Amino acid sequence: MSYNNSVYKKIYDEYSQKYLIARQKATERERELHAAIPDVARIDIELSKTGLEIFSASLSGEDYRQKLAEIRERNESLQALRAELLVANGYPADYSDVKYECTKCGDTGFVENTMCSCMREALTLAGIENSGFATLIKEQSFDNFSLDYYANNPKFYEKMEIVLKDLKSYVESFSPSTSKSILLMGSTGLGKTHLSSAIAGKVIEKGNDVYYTSAPNMFADFEEKRFGNSASYDVTGDVSQYFTCDLLIIDDLGTEVVNQFT
Repeated sequence: MSYNNSVYKKIYDEYSQKYLIARQKATERERELHAAIPDVARIDIELSKTGLEIFSASLSGEDYRQKLAEIRERNESLQALRAELLVANGYPADYSDVKYECTKCGDTGFVENTMCSCMREALTLAGIENSGFATLIKEQSFDNFSLDYYANNPKFYEKMEIVLKDLKSYVESFSPSTSKSILLMGSTGLGKTHLSSAIAGKVIEKGNDVYYTSAPNMFADFEEKRFGNSASYDVTGDVSQYFTCDLLIIDDLGTEVVNQFT
């Protein structure tokens, strides 16, 4: 998958912060417990010695398995006593545990070097927000595209069935390096923008970077970049997104003012 670098870095940084914040909050809750219930503080000090005790047992000439079983039994008793103390004092037994948003990856974004589904979802949502197509993508998909509009004209209905099938096939096999361009033509209200939204959503789900704009805005951006001459459109003067995205969707092509520049 080829997630947009800036989007990937943003989400990766967010996950790094989520992981640290979750652990920091757990530490703060633990300090609160130690101040409120001194016996819990003493138990935690004993539990913190576990690693050293296991290491010492491995070097002692004693029966390592027997010693390990004794350490485990002692730890389980201390943990049970700790939980009882918390509940008796009005706290949940797991009050000081680290509370991750995702229990599968522990808010790291990865499970055994494989990207977690929660991070993939976050990247998809960020990609939608970054596409310039956010609202439409959320509302318009292949699932809610209806052919009923064409039901009164069998010829158009049959043609749109083929178009819909072809566009779904295009999405399934989409590749930034091999997929060709598509031109959707027709009068207003036939579903061009809806189908473009559906394509964008599916392509983003596959980890690709999509950028949506209207033809007037695109030409205005290039004009601003070339001449510094702002038009009355949503002009940024930044044209890099037109060359770095995996899929560029240009709406209203042909509605731009035609002049020598355009």
